Amino acid sequence: MNRIRFVFRSFKWAFILIFLSGLTSNVYAKDKDCWVDFYESPQYEGEHFRLQGPSELKNLDHVNGKSWDRRISSLIVGPNARVTLFENIDFKLTLREMANYPVLMKSLGVTKQDVLEESELIFDANSKIHTLADFNFHDRVRSLKVKCNK
Repeated sequence: MNRIRFVFRSFKWAFILIFLSGLTSNVYAKDKDCWVDFYESPQYEGEHFRLQGPSELKNLDHVNGKSWDRRISSLIVGPNARVTLFENIDFKLTLREMANYPVLMKSLGVTKQDVLEESELIFDANSKIHTLADFNFHDRVRSLKVKCNK
């Protein structure tokens, strides 16, 4: 009889744990308002894809079965997202190495802010960018990060 009670209690606790783990997985589900729509052409036209956040793409060679490397021209950021666009793969900044040589930067008239602005763009929630050409970033996106705001 004790064995039957033990087995019953074990099943009861296993069921409770499974039930609770199902509830917690919903807590960590992706935020439905954390997304970015990327478009091939200005004015949100042409081929497009939606990236649900949080996400990081080190390169854009295989996004939904297609290469989006240097193809993004416009984008819409969801109400709970923030996107960072990089002009190099692996989130590398083009002029980052130059920052290690302040004398060279000064002689060329380049500031640290110039280094950051040249290699990445950051857009906050609800941003609508009809063309990245306005930021001199048209068809230059090679990697990106989408973060969800808390």
